[in-house]
Amino acid sequence: MSASKSRPARKIINSSYISLDGVIDNPDQWPAIGSDSSSYGIQTDLLMACDAVLLGRRTYDAFVPVWQNKSGDPFSDRINSMSKYVVSNSLSDPEWANTTVLGGDVVEQIRQLKEQPGQDIVQYGFGPLAHLLLEHGLLDELRLWVHPVFAGTAGPDDLLFRAGKPVVWELADSRTLTNGIVILSYRLAE
Repeated sequence: MSASKSRPARKIINSSYISLDGVIDNPDQWPAIGSDSSSYGIQTDLLMACDAVLLGRRTYDAFVPVWQNKSGDPFSDRINSMSKYVVSNSLSDPEWANTTVLGGDVVEQIRQLKEQPGQDIVQYGFGPLAHLLLEHGLLDELRLWVHPVFAGTAGPDDLLFRAGKPVVWELADSRTLTNGIVILSYRLAE
């Protein structure tokens, strides 16, 4: 098989929070459910298995004030030191270290990122960027952190659902945390 037809070594893994009513936006505003100490380790393990973060503009804007000036723990030290790619047509001077802005033909740029040697790429949030990846067959794995809450309010852009072609996933793993969050890991069905 030629190199151009073989599956890239790097995967894009999406990790997203979702409520029982399908809301994916503003999880910090959902009803409190308590914490589970293992969730930090799970998120850190994912980040350590990757060497790049792929973000849409809204997620980038939400992450910068939280992580940019934080240090002294494995997650924040890792996310701050690794390469970050943000998809945006308006961001020109990113303030977060190691950030590259992808504009123009982002689909081709992301394909090229996947073909580069290295670890996997983590992508947080399930907004327009995740749907673009899904539409172009660039999303390899999906980790849904299903929160046992009804968010109660959402607009069309706040929901996981968007019109598009059907895509089949196969369950790769599931894990239930003590606070009722269920992490469902799916891989793109072959």
